[in-house]
Amino acid sequence: MTPGALPVRDEAIATARVALLTNFIAPYRTPLFRRLAQRLGTLRIFISTPMEPNRSWGPDWGGLDVALLPTFTLRRTATHPHAFAEPLFVHLPYTAFFALWRFRPDVVVAGQLGLASALTALYCRVRRSAGFVLWLTLSEVSEAGRGGIRRRLRRWLLARADAVMVNGESGARYVRSFGVPAAKIFRVYQAIDVERFAAVADREPEAARDLLFVGSGEPRKGLRGFLGQLGRWAAAHPEERLALSVAGTDATCLGPEPPALPDNLVVHWLGHVPYERVPQLYAESAILAFPTLADEWGLVVNEALAAGRPVLGSRYSQAVEELVEEGETGWTFRPDHADECAAAIDRALGTPADELARMSARAHARGAELSFDRVAERMLAAIRYARDRRT
Repeated sequence: MTPGALPVRDEAIATARVALLTNFIAPYRTPLFRRLAQRLGTLRIFISTPMEPNRSWGPDWGGLDVALLPTFTLRRTATHPHAFAEPLFVHLPYTAFFALWRFRPDVVVAGQLGLASALTALYCRVRRSAGFVLWLTLSEVSEAGRGGIRRRLRRWLLARADAVMVNGESGARYVRSFGVPAAKIFRVYQAIDVERFAAVADREPEAARDLLFVGSGEPRKGLRGFLGQLGRWAAAHPEERLALSVAGTDATCLGPEPPALPDNLVVHWLGHVPYERVPQLYAESAILAFPTLADEWGLVVNEALAAGRPVLGSRYSQAVEELVEEGETGWTFRPDHADECAAAIDRALGTPADELARMSARAHARGAELSFDRVAERMLAAIRYARDRRT
């Protein structure tokens, strides 16, 4: 089978018992897991925690077969080479091997590269007929600065997996650096409810320079630096009116000394916005701003494209690398390079209205490709490949 190809027959997995180990179930993954459950014989999802404390969502498992594993959780702060720090939760589901032994899956899909994956490798070593799939939501940028001990553990795990699912080409390059052959690597993009965002209304012509930022205020998202660059552009173009709507955080994320902004740049701080209202935010804007310093994906890029909104996005997001084509569906830059960021802002805000309309149409077409159904098919291809290797 061609790596990453869509499956052509269902009977090979229609009776399969599949276990999926993940830290928690984010609400945006629930529809994807439902589609997997419909195509498999049995899907049981083993989680380490109902939800991490720094998430704004509550648990929503949507009728899925979910088992909560006894888990030790360690909290620490990680410093990234791109000069930001963020809290991390390291989950240690120490009973995962015994849970798998009782369930006796034909294939195990283990997320990330920690204890759950190590215990999965042990289970598949003991029960040799069970396929082992690693699901790695990472990129070269998100994994920058990892120490030697961690890299050795990852090399050991990757060598024992029958198939490896990654978000995109950056993730594929990362796992290939550990010697993983191309035949075992499956590109499984992140997905959203495309129809929810594709149904937004066309923007008003006067909103052509209205930007939208959706995300947390943590330093990793790069909002403070981007806002400073946007302010400099506005100061150099006093005849232009700019507006930036910020959903997901408030002005306190800028710290005690926020950047000074000119009068012709207005920032609307929206705070937390319920997910069902987010499509309307895209309807009221023209361009999504996504200046992240490191993101293994970035679902807001999917949302913006599905809504027909070009993306002014950081190349440190794997979603931008995969989905945004310069001058076609958006504009790209490295946010820690001031000249690149300033030039990208100038290209975006200098785009004529008719060209912006054409870019919106191209963005809409690109976003429509990343539905739950298509992504589920790619996951099923990896599951079938792993099972075929064992049987």
